[in-house]
Amino acid sequence: MSHSYKARTEALQQALAEKNLAAAIISDPDSVAYFAGYWNYLGVEFGRPTLLIVGRDTPPVLLTPLMESEMCGRMTWIQDIRPWTDGNDEWRKPLEGIFSELPQGPVGIEGRAIPSLVREGLARLRTVRPLEDISFLIARQRMIKSAAEIETMRQAGQVAIAMMDAARQTIAEGVPEYEITLAAMAAGTRRAATFLRDPDDRFVSPVIQNVQVLQSGSDTCMVHRRASTRRLSKGDPVYLCFCGMVSFRGYKLGFDREFYVGRATDEQLKVQGVAIAAQKAALATIRPGIACEEVNAAAEAVYRDAGHLPGYRTGRSVGMSLLESPELKRGERTLLQPGMTFAVDGGITVAGAFGGRIGDSIVVTETGFEYLTPYPNEIAVLP
Repeated sequence: MSHSYKARTEALQQALAEKNLAAAIISDPDSVAYFAGYWNYLGVEFGRPTLLIVGRDTPPVLLTPLMESEMCGRMTWIQDIRPWTDGNDEWRKPLEGIFSELPQGPVGIEGRAIPSLVREGLARLRTVRPLEDISFLIARQRMIKSAAEIETMRQAGQVAIAMMDAARQTIAEGVPEYEITLAAMAAGTRRAATFLRDPDDRFVSPVIQNVQVLQSGSDTCMVHRRASTRRLSKGDPVYLCFCGMVSFRGYKLGFDREFYVGRATDEQLKVQGVAIAAQKAALATIRPGIACEEVNAAAEAVYRDAGHLPGYRTGRSVGMSLLESPELKRGERTLLQPGMTFAVDGGITVAGAFGGRIGDSIVVTETGFEYLTPYPNEIAVLP
């Protein structure tokens, strides 16, 4: 994989040259991982940023906390690693040294993702450089996934399916919501571990973490409530979302299903049917050359015909970040291309009562799309 990281960085350098920028300061951890093949688990949220400085025509430099530098050296293809320690000027002074080695000219930053700590630190540097937002350059580069990335995302899909199967088998009358999440986390971790080999994957953890989006009963009208101690009752809808939970080799997916405990009302079945139909309508439009907003419009037409208002976008790009560009929503005119990857959703909320939802991740192909999360999409009433 080191070759692909290097190739990505070289493509960024070419883009910087075309924009006449001296360098780029990469501060978003997902972007650092994308270009450098390095991630640390305790970073800027602990006041310890890792910065990747990509010069237009100079070798890239990784500026990382001293305590992370040994792991950094083992993970990344980049040769120039400069550690910094807590206290005094920390990363700011070595960054000034790096700036002095760069040609004159403005420096690109990720305006949408740069942490305030880093932005404020740049403003305090003695070597002041004009800053330009290059978020769009990086987003455009990350938009089309390589064959290797898509294969990794297929594996992430298998992890997600193992999680959904375990959750489905745990759902029963009297079971607390958190037990469903625990079962999913354990199954996902074990499935992820089957793809990893020591020592090559020493720095890739199979452990599934984060708090799952899960609601049951009338709480399914609260789209992002987390698993609680509530116990399931007969007739409950149970909504499972793994969007913030599935992460394999740094790649994220969207994946949602809803099940019913023992029985479902006619109204619940009707609403869930509309959600499924809206997702199917959206998926039916997906092919190269179609504008993102057209995919969204197809889903919204189904909602309107059934007497419902759309509640949110139909989808979002996924990859090394939970949200990438473009999105499947109103006003997004970007045309679909092979290699784009999306989470595509259908969803309705009946305020104060319940919700109906479904979601899958897909990759756009030359002729349409392929599921990254191939899983039954029928209404499921569990015994």
